[in-house]
Amino acid sequence: MSLINRVVIVGGTHGNELTGIYLVKKFERSPQLIQRKSFTINTIIANPKAFEIGRRYVDTDLNRCFQRSCLQNPNLASYEAQRAKVIYSTFGTGGSQQADLVIDLHSTTSNMGLTFILASKHPFDLQLAAYISCVNPKVRILCSAPKTQDNCYLDSICQFGCTIEVGAVAQGVLDANLFQKTEELISTILDYVEIYNHKASIKIKDTFTIYQSIKTVDYPRNEVREIRAMIHPRLQFRDYEALHPGEPMFLTFDGKEIIYEGESTVYPVFINEAAYYEKGVAMSLTQKIQEILPES
Repeated sequence: MSLINRVVIVGGTHGNELTGIYLVKKFERSPQLIQRKSFTINTIIANPKAFEIGRRYVDTDLNRCFQRSCLQNPNLASYEAQRAKVIYSTFGTGGSQQADLVIDLHSTTSNMGLTFILASKHPFDLQLAAYISCVNPKVRILCSAPKTQDNCYLDSICQFGCTIEVGAVAQGVLDANLFQKTEELISTILDYVEIYNHKASIKIKDTFTIYQSIKTVDYPRNEVREIRAMIHPRLQFRDYEALHPGEPMFLTFDGKEIIYEGESTVYPVFINEAAYYEKGVAMSLTQKIQEILPES
């Protein structure tokens, strides 16, 4: 594989997720913190107008605007559609400053701890995930690769991409502990790229744990699509913990339990994420698997 020549660190894809925004600002003040010898690093606040007004987005979710069909559509004129086109034409494949790796920084109201999201199971991505798992075993590795190649997420704009999610942290709020942990994880990723570029030998385990997304689950709703139940208290804040068949998932407003009716144990993530109410997502169900690294 070719070398990684340019890495782009993105904050503020969502304007009310402050961890990534203020890390980018910090890196722009002190670029030596992220400087490495074998590749160039750029930073960008993806949605500055949303940050200015303290909202997730202005017109539409920027992190759903990167499908190639959308980028090539001249009739899409929302603020986020225009920002996506600018970002892609700069750092996307064939762009004026084409990136080889994008690191997209996010925070979540769910109790996700420190999560590294794989954009694909390309050998580079898997090796990076395995390295992260060795350096910091507390980082969870989540794989939610889209089913089609026409990916709507920002981390799909170039050959390699990844997303960091940290939580639980409220929208529009900074958490110093999670801020520092995110910075450390970024440093770990950049260290790996340096090792990769120098083709240095590295000792990592052949297997590591991945949480593989299966499907999303909506809140129970009535005939007019109003939510009729909440996340069950026994499930709230239990991201990455096992949910067994027959255990409660939701609690109706009059106190009735709604159980998980699946046939196998799953591991919910993004439980009760505030931004996902509008998307009809109460949680994402994952399988916990042992990923075997491909032979190099």
